[in-house]
Amino acid sequence: MNDFRQPPITLDRVTTSRGELVLREADGRYEVISNGVFLMDTADGRSERLLVDAAMSRCTASAPRLLIGGLGVGFSLLRAIEHARLAAVDVVEIEATVIGWHAHHLRHLTGAAQTDPRVRIIEADILAWLADTDDQYDAICLDTDNGPNWLVFEANAELYAQRGLDLVADRLRPGGVLAIWSASRDGAFERRLRERFGDLELLETPTDAGAPDVVYLVRAPTAARRAADPAAVGAHLTDELGGLRRPRA
Repeated sequence: MNDFRQPPITLDRVTTSRGELVLREADGRYEVISNGVFLMDTADGRSERLLVDAAMSRCTASAPRLLIGGLGVGFSLLRAIEHARLAAVDVVEIEATVIGWHAHHLRHLTGAAQTDPRVRIIEADILAWLADTDDQYDAICLDTDNGPNWLVFEANAELYAQRGLDLVADRLRPGGVLAIWSASRDGAFERRLRERFGDLELLETPTDAGAPDVVYLVRAPTAARRAADPAAVGAHLTDELGGLRRPRA
């Protein structure tokens, strides 16, 4: 059988302080390569949309504020602006190059999100932003690197370690929801989440090959629980958050 797929076309190649970033296009699909390693593309996006939908469906605020850690190819941001009750969404992206691609090469995909008055795109390292900001959020979605256990940049490991989880918890309003995207399950990370927040829920999205993409969900303690038991963390998501499990395209 003949393969009529066109070879990828390099749209941009940039050397940054963290190495080389490449944006390629093939048959209408865009992909990002970081230091020679495939990072993401626009082929699917189901699990990234699940990340946002799961967080928003569990968020009880009437006009929630959302933080997204990582712009990527824009799947999470595009899904976020579909939620009409969302009051504001901050997207923290470390790479100015990636932000620039959305103003040029990817604008036809994410232009609507960039002009949405609720959206603020912030060029910063997510760890530094969490440490420096005083902003509070009703939901936080982390889609940084490939999750806790398949990192392209080892510096991102700290985000998924104890300090990173503490910083995230400090930025969540009482009862706020934390959703974390991962390319696969990570038992050690799951234990850290339980130790820090209490119960967690795990949602999986099957992939064409390999392990399913994973979304982890935990909740910050409510104000009442904090007052009653400052050491208590998490909420019983398994009892409260039924419904959404595995999405379909």
